[in-house]
Amino acid sequence: MPQTDSNPPKHDPFAAIRDPNYRFFAFSFVASSMGLQMLSTAIGWEIWERTGDAFMLGLAGLARALPVIALTLPAGTVVDRSDRKRVLSITQFLFGMVALGLAFASSTHAPIWLLFGLLVVSGCVRSFNAPSRGALLPSLLPPERFENAIAWQSGFFQFAAVAGPLLAGTMIAMSGGAWTVYATTAVLCSAAATAALFLNPRPVVRSGAPPRFRDMLAGARHIWNEKTILGALTLDLLAVLFGGATALLPVYADMLGAGPIGLGALRAAPFVGAFGMAIWLAARPNFRHAGAALLWSVAGFGVCMIVFGLSPWLWLSIVALAVSGALDNISVVIRHTLVQMRTPDEMRGRTTAVNTVFIESSNEIGAFESGLVAKWFGPVFSVVSGGVGTLLVVAFVAAAFPALRSMRRLTETKEDVREAEYAEEEHRRLGPEG
Repeated sequence: MPQTDSNPPKHDPFAAIRDPNYRFFAFSFVASSMGLQMLSTAIGWEIWERTGDAFMLGLAGLARALPVIALTLPAGTVVDRSDRKRVLSITQFLFGMVALGLAFASSTHAPIWLLFGLLVVSGCVRSFNAPSRGALLPSLLPPERFENAIAWQSGFFQFAAVAGPLLAGTMIAMSGGAWTVYATTAVLCSAAATAALFLNPRPVVRSGAPPRFRDMLAGARHIWNEKTILGALTLDLLAVLFGGATALLPVYADMLGAGPIGLGALRAAPFVGAFGMAIWLAARPNFRHAGAALLWSVAGFGVCMIVFGLSPWLWLSIVALAVSGALDNISVVIRHTLVQMRTPDEMRGRTTAVNTVFIESSNEIGAFESGLVAKWFGPVFSVVSGGVGTLLVVAFVAAAFPALRSMRRLTETKEDVREAEYAEEEHRRLGPEG
């Protein structure tokens, strides 16, 4: 007897994990994510230790973001016209080389400009790595397992992001320097590069014609035309641009008397919350009111930033960051699933590249903005005003993108979206009694 809506098929929480192809992907992803989280923790600690300037922490974020913004269009085109798993493996290897360079610069107390130069190189590598990984995943397993795979991928990232900062903080405290963290990152990224070579994705039909500038813009045009994607990316860009506090965690660790291990705990806290949320999302059925869940989760994130900014106690700061991570992970799963499921396979590299610009702009330029405001007005004002800004952003996006606000299933078609928009317009026209 066929399944009906009243008798849906039983949800399998481990659907993606049962696929050996996805397990190779997950191992590579965890190794890389853990290493890069360790590197981010160490570079923040070292720059703050050597300069004591919050603006320099923001500048480090800018050094990683600008190359991504500059290279996103050619990077997406390269990914769509190349062997994606090979691009992924090469970028992981290059991350390892950057980490070795940082280990050398740190151990020899090289000038601070060398650290920033290596961060620029890492930003160049990141511009190719994120599109290759994002475009590769949908071709590794059946479409019906994709949302489950994204939930698990988010959980794996959160695990790595919890373990990475804690391990980095412990290593810095024990060795008195950051070079051991960078060296460990090099090993982990090399393991990720090796695991990527064992992936077996479905073949992708590629154009044999030489790339044109118009082709490079295809991903941006697709996002512009898909208003649910555009709304979700706009929400993430503006909310994290104003609401992120990651760059100021070394400053808050100092204010709270937490030390390097406390800094590791503060950096790990959002990912602890996000990991718990990822496990819950993997165990539950797919979203039925995804648009509302996305908007409310980002609003909750803004409230958590306000609490963190005003907190005088380490334990409350950790709790606020943990809850913010749990709420942010709802946004991550919805946004990533939405981008990949509503993009044709041959365009996923270019679309993911544009998505990467949104992510990097919000995270890294947001770090620059936080550092700049903290330098002028102090860290508390920077974080609290950012949380208030996030709430205003949610209100703006909810009003400006009705298709996103009314979105139910992440796999719904354009026709479904148009019907929902028409129903909402009719409801407004006729009023409650209609």
